[in-house]
Amino acid sequence: MAIFSKSNVPQFSVDVYQNEYLPEGGREVNAIVTVTATGGGTVGGAVGAPHLYAPGESPSAAVAIMVDCSGSMDYPPTKMRNARDATAAAIDTLRDGVRFAVIGGTHVAKEVYPGGGRLAVADATTREQAQQALRRLNAGGGTAIGTWLRLAERLLSSADVAIRHGILLTDGRNEHESPQDLKAALDAGAGRFTCDARGVGTDWEVKEVTGIASALLGTADIVADPSGLAADFTRMMETAMGKEVADVALRLWTPVGTTVKFVKQVAPTVEELTGRRTEVGPRAGDYPTGSWGDESRDYHVCVEVPAAGLGQEMLAARVSLVVANPGDGTAQALGAPGLVKAVWTDDMAASTSINPQVAHYTGQAELAQVIQQGLDLRKAGDLDGATAKLGRAVQLASVSGNADTAKLLAKVVDVVDAPTGTVRLKAKVADADEMTLETRSTKTVRVKK
Repeated sequence: MAIFSKSNVPQFSVDVYQNEYLPEGGREVNAIVTVTATGGGTVGGAVGAPHLYAPGESPSAAVAIMVDCSGSMDYPPTKMRNARDATAAAIDTLRDGVRFAVIGGTHVAKEVYPGGGRLAVADATTREQAQQALRRLNAGGGTAIGTWLRLAERLLSSADVAIRHGILLTDGRNEHESPQDLKAALDAGAGRFTCDARGVGTDWEVKEVTGIASALLGTADIVADPSGLAADFTRMMETAMGKEVADVALRLWTPVGTTVKFVKQVAPTVEELTGRRTEVGPRAGDYPTGSWGDESRDYHVCVEVPAAGLGQEMLAARVSLVVANPGDGTAQALGAPGLVKAVWTDDMAASTSINPQVAHYTGQAELAQVIQQGLDLRKAGDLDGATAKLGRAVQLASVSGNADTAKLLAKVVDVVDAPTGTVRLKAKVADADEMTLETRSTKTVRVKK
């Protein structure tokens, strides 16, 4: 059983950045909440010592690796070989004592290792056995990702651990089950385990893969060249091994008369959380954030407060981090809360100033949105609309210093003038370039210090 105490849980801090001043009649309050966890398992990507279990206990984590074994994985044949090699590399990265399983996915889900509806315990022997079992992976059959996820959930749920994580690899579209079946599997897994999803090659559906990662609070990415799978799987597993506390929620309390307009993660990626709220008491709700190691994330909170007179001030919201205590349904606070305030003033300069963090992340959220809109319009044949949206994306990427996104955009449009967003659509765009831009469109950059 995982042990939660101040000595072995990463320490969380909450910092609030906002312009608290509102004009007379003003009601909308915006704040960027930076959450930082320190003392966990990863520092700069390196796996550190575990902190969530008592002396003598095994690492409190379980991992399920889901490998696409559908027929398309044989075209070219190197794709299946690279997938086997990547899974072997991920298994090598497991800490001793971590529970794990490998699932082969087609139109059905099969236990590749260890089998029997159970998880193996990582050590030198089981790693070698698992890698031997990978040699039996062959391509053939269809694709029904929901069945893979359901098997992963059953296996992971059998372990009494704090961290339950999945890694899913696919190279094709989910053609052998309905969208409703996949959604039901995601709904069943949400809150039960987190999952990173990867699309290999260019024949898969971006919205399916990113939707899986979003629903299960993981990451999504493209590996256009299968030879890059091993390095990517190793990085994913290193990150998973660094997670030290699971089921962390951002708890938002608001006073009477205040309405929550939205809550979204804005760094390192844009992720809408508003609709995922769980009521936990009078005027308080929890928003899931998944598992944490040593890391920092930013959230944009927007609330609407009752109108008040000049000179008045109020607490518009209180933001804290909590983690569920296993078994009893209660929650433990992680660090001191952050306070979002509102002060009404007739000072025009104070009330019209936009906080730099709020302005930056409002732009980053718009950047993700206009990229998606632009690509959708391009696919629909609306070239003028696509040019306008992607031009706006180039402008936002330039202003915010999001160089990575700017480079991806430059493979889809010819940039005439970045500051004004003047662009021309490229006549020919490689599938890999368009899919990379779409998959990574939600990645953001932090505010420049």
